[in-house]
Amino acid sequence: MYKLMTNSGSLVKSIAGFIGIALLVPLLSAKVPLNSKPIGNETAVKAADFLNSIGVNSAISKRGESLDKTIELMKYTGIRWIRAGYEGDIPDADFITLHKETGVRFSYGLLSGGTDIKRLLAGARKLDAVGALLAFEGSNEPNNWGFKYKGVEGGKNLTWLPIAQLQRDLYHAVKSDATLKKYPVWDLCENGAQTDNVGLQFLEIPKGAGTLMPDGTKYADFATCHNYFSHPSHPGLYDNQTWNAADPGPLCKVDGLYGNYGKTWRGKHQGYTEKELLTLPRVTTETGVTLTDEINEEKQARLYLNLYLSQFKRNWSYTAVYLLRDRVDEAGNQTFGFYKPDYSPRKAAIYLHNLTTILADKPSKFKTEELSFEIVDQPETVHHLLLQKSNGKFELVIWGEKVKGTEEIEVKLGKVHPLIKVYDPTKGTGASQTLSKVSSVKLAISDHPFIIEI
Repeated sequence: MYKLMTNSGSLVKSIAGFIGIALLVPLLSAKVPLNSKPIGNETAVKAADFLNSIGVNSAISKRGESLDKTIELMKYTGIRWIRAGYEGDIPDADFITLHKETGVRFSYGLLSGGTDIKRLLAGARKLDAVGALLAFEGSNEPNNWGFKYKGVEGGKNLTWLPIAQLQRDLYHAVKSDATLKKYPVWDLCENGAQTDNVGLQFLEIPKGAGTLMPDGTKYADFATCHNYFSHPSHPGLYDNQTWNAADPGPLCKVDGLYGNYGKTWRGKHQGYTEKELLTLPRVTTETGVTLTDEINEEKQARLYLNLYLSQFKRNWSYTAVYLLRDRVDEAGNQTFGFYKPDYSPRKAAIYLHNLTTILADKPSKFKTEELSFEIVDQPETVHHLLLQKSNGKFELVIWGEKVKGTEEIEVKLGKVHPLIKVYDPTKGTGASQTLSKVSSVKLAISDHPFIIEI
């Protein structure tokens, strides 16, 4: 499932470039009068919902990986879900043990070349029984991993009818199962590579679409992409790198939602409108970047933090980085991982640990509240995500995506707050600044997040 793409619109996973790593230093916070003018309100999202979106690819106990080590790594990083499947013959007991030890759940799929739906559902029932199942997933990259279904070869440069029929049958099998129908079905990935127009650019083929598969054919509940933020169609690193990769429209410079569900990148088959793409349910099951002479561990680590934030902010429900630990059974540059082959952590693992520790919260039933704030003259390379914990604390995450230099910003709050803490996950889990009785915070933002706790 992790071969390099071979088609012109596909992604080559080892493409990388350059990004600045200017250190970010919070500036002094300004005190303003109690009667300052009210600022616009924004409703927070649960911190636990964001944390639940953070995923990774892992073979768990196969391909040279150790179950005990995988448990240790998942606990440290705070990653909440793993993309896996029956493809690698991971023992059912290992899935269950990992879940019991860490709480991690699994997207469980056919993956590369798998067609045995009956087997997939049998394994899924075991995961469901212990609360470890997150979703079903279709085929992995059929443009690289073609297969035969019901006696017909498909995928790659051949017809994609067998690919479409398998995805249709998977969806029907899940939704016809009394136990498993409650789970979402994620689509196959790289459907933008379909040769003939079998309608895989739709979750459900609309009336009059003119596709080879019939109108009304249902494939999935969520669109699925491998929108690697470094891509041959736009190589190197640039401002708003991960923000752009998460863009649902044609402005996305990489292998994103539009090229797979708007107008397919290979056959130019028309799918959803730009307006429809804004609200299309979607997930990312692979993304990441390798190390090169130009991109070191520091740059990779900061990009990974920005990645999870950008994806969630732009309505990707779940995002999985490729990989947890570097592959040892593949050729080429295998340095995507949070961990090296000897299980020593890269900075990406440390920074993610810091972020998830600062934001740590358990799922609970509560209604999020509004916070009054404004980022004054917000630059195009600065983004924010307003979260709230179950204890009532707001966590205003502000991150920059500027390759070089910094942006001086001011966050104005609607009133004076008795206590505000500022965290920098590239420095640790403790507050880097504690402020009393202030209604604004100034920051120097470049290429990673800060968390303002209110």
